[in-house]
Amino acid sequence: MSMLVLGLLIWSGAHLFKAAAPAARAEITGRLGAVPSKVLFAVVISIGLLALILGYRAAPFDAVWTPPTWTVHLNNLLMIGAVAVYGMSMSKGRTRAWLLHPQLTAVVIWAVAHLLVNGDLASLILFGGLGLWAIADMALINARDGVWVRPEPGPAKRDLVLVAITIVLFGVITAIHAWLGYWPFPG
Repeated sequence: MSMLVLGLLIWSGAHLFKAAAPAARAEITGRLGAVPSKVLFAVVISIGLLALILGYRAAPFDAVWTPPTWTVHLNNLLMIGAVAVYGMSMSKGRTRAWLLHPQLTAVVIWAVAHLLVNGDLASLILFGGLGLWAIADMALINARDGVWVRPEPGPAKRDLVLVAITIVLFGVITAIHAWLGYWPFPG
């Protein structure tokens, strides 16, 4: 369990660093250069991600609650939404003007969806911790950047591309879950 917690701390700390300590981040970038500092943070984040994955896979199953079986349906519905919301950040359609932080909002939706179907302590730490990280990151970014200037919405036909990509990505994600041994559907 300690590797899972360590991974969460590394991941969250590396991501929150830019918004929480912009002067320190700028100093690191000034000393190392733009590309090397990005590589450094990418390596640290990758180490955190690896520790999260290995720590979660190695954690014992300590039940905290037993999720009802119907939550699998809600999880899948929320996950389709999370994939779509994440994609809004790269969309050229009308949806790009809907949310200030689509990627972080998608992480919160993802975390809630997974907490609905996983009632063990390791899942609470992983999904709850990443959901809290995303909320904290949004708050820090908002405090740093001030008022959001909403981008101009693009053409609605580009949102149809987002819908198609969402469906394909959801299929890929469910296939990866099945391959890893986590059947994402009821039954």
